[in-house]
Amino acid sequence: MVRVGILGATGAVGQRLIQLLEPHDDFEIAALTASESSAGKSYREAAKWRVDSPIPESVAGMDVVATDPDAVGSDVDLIFSSLPSSVGEAVEPAFVEAGYVVSSNSSNSRMAADVPLVIPEVNADHLDLIEVQRDERGWDGALVKNPNCSTITFVPTLAALVDWDIETVHVATLQAVSGAGYDGVTSMEIIDNAIPHIGGEAEKLETESRKLLGGFDGAEVDLNSMAVSASCNRIPTLDGHLENVWVETAEELTPEEAADAMAGYPSLDLPSSPDPLIHVFDEPDRPQPRLDRTLGNGMAVAAGGIETTPSGLQYNCLSHNTIRGAAGASVLNGELLLERGYV
Repeated sequence: MVRVGILGATGAVGQRLIQLLEPHDDFEIAALTASESSAGKSYREAAKWRVDSPIPESVAGMDVVATDPDAVGSDVDLIFSSLPSSVGEAVEPAFVEAGYVVSSNSSNSRMAADVPLVIPEVNADHLDLIEVQRDERGWDGALVKNPNCSTITFVPTLAALVDWDIETVHVATLQAVSGAGYDGVTSMEIIDNAIPHIGGEAEKLETESRKLLGGFDGAEVDLNSMAVSASCNRIPTLDGHLENVWVETAEELTPEEAADAMAGYPSLDLPSSPDPLIHVFDEPDRPQPRLDRTLGNGMAVAAGGIETTPSGLQYNCLSHNTIRGAAGASVLNGELLLERGYV
């Protein structure tokens, strides 16, 4: 068993990480960190548990420690980070310098040239950017990122279509309130409403997607040349980001070809990678968040409504934003790190 620590364990994504890691066959939770105000408390006392299953008894009594390499201890082999980006930017390098391998959901450093930004089913080869990172920074550990929860939703569907030479992508997101964290959106803001702006979100979709689908030559990632524009909206669903996507390709692409390519896109032989990765619906009114966010234990991407437009193709896609889009993505990257011998 690989002993793991969770940074930011009391937050929304930290709680999902505990839910996914506690029953995992390869990982054993050995350390939980949080803010100084929580350090020294039991996890049950420190966390306002809001996940849709009880706190695992094996975790509830564990002591929460400060988010510091010295507090975590040397017997932890892998770190999962769910810290706010402002905290992660300062803290994560300290853990890597101390020799820890960090699989992080935090947004800081995702676009750094020597930091792998990985969706294992899409660009597992980018993980070897770790060697460049270690050479350039002199680190013994490693820092690996998963992308933004909305980027994760539409990039696998684009990866299925790259053979048709994608030129332009437009995406409009309908994002669940859990994506803002438990205290991110008040009921007075979101009930009977939709918010047509999420600060900094569109830029993440527009840049991260090009890195994920870029080519890696062993030394650097060459960003994909497609043009991506995004509009990000918050809607009053609890979980599940629904996205409307418009794609223009150099080669003619029919809805039937797109559906077959998505449905046949390969999964991986990793415990958390679902099969199929992309579930394609024939019905024009699917996918829907309440009905389809838990496909593949919350790790699948759903697509549907595929049809032609005057300039290309249009479709909808969906994923569970706190599982596939956050905690599950970090766990999947941890499984890839283990398989490739980095842990």
